[in-house]
Amino acid sequence: MLREVIIIGSGPAGLTAALYAARADLKPLVIEGLESGGQLMTTTDVENFPGFPDGLIGPRLIENMRRQAVKFGAEIMGGNVIKVDCKTPFQVTLEEGEEIQCKAMILSTGASANYLGLESEQKLIGHGVSACATCDAYFFRDQKVVVVGGGDSAIEEAIFLKRFAREVKVVHRRDRLRASKILQSRLFKADGISVVWNHVIEEVLGVEDKKVNGVILKDVTSGDRHEEPCDGFFLAIGHTPNTQLFKGQIDLDANGFVITQKNPHRETETSVAGVFACGNVQDPLYKQAITAAGSGCMAALDAERYIESLNMID
Repeated sequence: MLREVIIIGSGPAGLTAALYAARADLKPLVIEGLESGGQLMTTTDVENFPGFPDGLIGPRLIENMRRQAVKFGAEIMGGNVIKVDCKTPFQVTLEEGEEIQCKAMILSTGASANYLGLESEQKLIGHGVSACATCDAYFFRDQKVVVVGGGDSAIEEAIFLKRFAREVKVVHRRDRLRASKILQSRLFKADGISVVWNHVIEEVLGVEDKKVNGVILKDVTSGDRHEEPCDGFFLAIGHTPNTQLFKGQIDLDANGFVITQKNPHRETETSVAGVFACGNVQDPLYKQAITAAGSGCMAALDAERYIESLNMID
């Protein structure tokens, strides 16, 4: 059976696309992928998503989105896509070997925050470890936080965090930052922000308490180690878009994000007509649940228009 729309990914972008496509009677199929629900599944309190003045936990928000999409006719399938063919009719191949074809495809595979890979870090995600200052800074009001990184993202995160935190320490493994000069100037002028040069994070403390209470810093020149007390640990070492499946088939930018907005009438369309992208897989800048959801709406509307154009030709 030739599907109208297949949506790959089930975070805020994919589920919003599913809702709008379902209400357009396109009977979309959502393939969840390995990270069902996206990064919100590892987020505790979400307080900046409109419509929930008391906030809610990330998994609950995803569940609400899922139920709403299914209510209007979306079908959600577990499993992981291992191959995509971006030639019409578009085809996805699942891990189990099943092949499904469609008229339009929406890519919402997201981008994964880069972590250091420490066991303690992974155990404390959502308990003081965060990769999103915009999402979580509020929870560290009048506390001390550590930010790791040396590029624009790290400096922007540090400056934003200082609006809430009492003290911010930026840990960088080199003796100079990679960030733009204007951001460096703002950082060095800011009260309450300091930089720890030539150090790396070797451990995040607080696993037994289920709450970050410090980090172990290692001097890369001398090898000396010391404990730095803190209440929160923020990573700002970039995101990796989940676009491995699409390389060589659609246009990606230098960092691997899907390029859209080439068609002024269908702004979420990729370099291949009928293939659309939404959410963090095509957004290296904002990376918010609400912006992902908004682009999911756009992708579904664009896909609807594309399918209508196909039907007119038929």
